Amino acid sequence: MKVLSSHAVMEVLNALGPAFERESGVKLSVSYDPANVLKRRIDDGEAFDVAIATRAVLDALVVSGKILAHTRVDLGRSGLGVSVRKGMAKPNIATVESFKTALLAAKSIVRSRDGASGIYFAKLLDKLGLAEALRDRIVLGPSGRVAALVANGETELAVQQISELLPVEGADFVGPFPRELQLYSMFSAGIGSGCKQRAPAKQLLSALASPAAAVLFKASGLEPV
Repeated sequence: MKVLSSHAVMEVLNALGPAFERESGVKLSVSYDPANVLKRRIDDGEAFDVAIATRAVLDALVVSGKILAHTRVDLGRSGLGVSVRKGMAKPNIATVESFKTALLAAKSIVRSRDGASGIYFAKLLDKLGLAEALRDRIVLGPSGRVAALVANGETELAVQQISELLPVEGADFVGPFPRELQLYSMFSAGIGSGCKQRAPAKQLLSALASPAAAVLFKASGLEPV
């Protein structure tokens, strides 16, 4: 069964996947990409059984007929945060002003190129009046978890969903964005309209919405529904 998923739920799928495969007898084939990239792949005609992405993307796929509306389920939400290389001093980002000071003091900041976090952060810099000052210090990260670039010393700060920052080895989580600047992304799952394995697909969605999964979501930085 083919699953197209955001990186935000990778740890949860890794934990639940083996039990699901044993109980259902169905092997999972999971492909990870930022939500907006997943949408492009689906819009371009890629076949899939289950999609896990931001609620906004799932809603759009329902409208286009790619996702069955009655199968859509919300799983958990994640705010945005900042990470630094492991062992480095953590800047104060508790308030809007200290957050701005930390950004201006950074030699380099990596954000997602296509993910919702990166797109929002680019707009936020404009809103805060920092876009011009930081223009040459912003690095566009590859698809996936951008904190890998701070872990290997390529950049000083990483900005992304908390659930995608926490699992990165070699990086330390600094904290969430200040409340006034925070953006929460709800992650949802749904069954594709072309899915030919409806029963196991429903079983997977039930597993993702279970109390056991909620514990895993919380541990990985997502606030479970």
